[in-house]
Amino acid sequence: MPTKPLIAITMGDPAGVGPEIALKTLVRADAHQNCRPFLVGNPQIFARCAEDLKIDPELQTVTDVSEAVLKPGRITILNPCNNDTLPIAPGKVSAAAGQAAFEAIRTAIELAKARQVDAIVTNPIHKEALNLAGYGFPGHTEILAHFTGARSVGMLMAHGHFRVVHVSGHVSLREACNLVNKNRIVESITLLYRACIQLGIALPCIGVAGLNPHASDNGLFGQEEEREILPAVKEAGAKGWQVEGPIPPDTLFAKAASGLYDGVVAMYHDQGLIPFKMHTFKHGKDGRFAEVCGVNITLGLPIVRTSVAHGTAFDIAGKGIASPASLIEALDYAVRLAGSDANAGTAAPAS
Repeated sequence: MPTKPLIAITMGDPAGVGPEIALKTLVRADAHQNCRPFLVGNPQIFARCAEDLKIDPELQTVTDVSEAVLKPGRITILNPCNNDTLPIAPGKVSAAAGQAAFEAIRTAIELAKARQVDAIVTNPIHKEALNLAGYGFPGHTEILAHFTGARSVGMLMAHGHFRVVHVSGHVSLREACNLVNKNRIVESITLLYRACIQLGIALPCIGVAGLNPHASDNGLFGQEEEREILPAVKEAGAKGWQVEGPIPPDTLFAKAASGLYDGVVAMYHDQGLIPFKMHTFKHGKDGRFAEVCGVNITLGLPIVRTSVAHGTAFDIAGKGIASPASLIEALDYAVRLAGSDANAGTAAPAS
């Protein structure tokens, strides 16, 4: 029998909803059907969260993956710093929370690099808390690239057939426009195309957004389409790939949401994230998120990493109302990308 993939799920910022949705995910029997998941983070935080949620799972704390005995009905927690005391207030930014979140991420990355786990799934971190702890990374993507040595990475947002990759990430809008160049666009197309193949799409059709309104209307509103984007599309097409663009962004994403493209290349962060979250985030009448779906996948890494598509949600942290839907989806994607073949991790016994 093939060994089910071993998946490390990080705590995220302990003052956010990460610990809550992690527990809500792993108490589900179906979370253990196709993989062997365990948590990376502070056991005290998870125990307190379980008490607040009025659930009573069997919690096993370990300091090394080899000590884990993974089975349905038990939630194993790997403590990355062997520290049981962590006074964290829900919804409050702190250096202590940032430090704890970083330690969990770094531990999970090292496990994946050493092939002790087959994939990592991350819960949301808070950038301010991370910086207060002394880590000047804009987000997960930059942390992952730094510690894995990956040179060309991309952020893929995925939900169903709607998939978006960004040419630039966490930079100012002015800088993002300067980063729209042929080489970066070709890299993004390549990362997206390969990801679609890995997800089982035999002949992906990729749509590439323009930067300017109406994709510049043949140069009336800018030159980036003609000078940078179109040459990149042609270069990708010369490889035999089905790539279309530059397409006016105000129509491209509507077509993508309808399934006319297997993936879209956005020129900058908000160009892709706004339509994606319009498609996957649903608000209730009270202004809170009623449903949050979608997954963030880092492409170009030597390891498999997926994540929730939302933030720390400090406004509802500690209230027990956070939805685990995005984390459940992220875990499913991690299993699909890691596979369940002979390459699966053997650090812990199969369930």
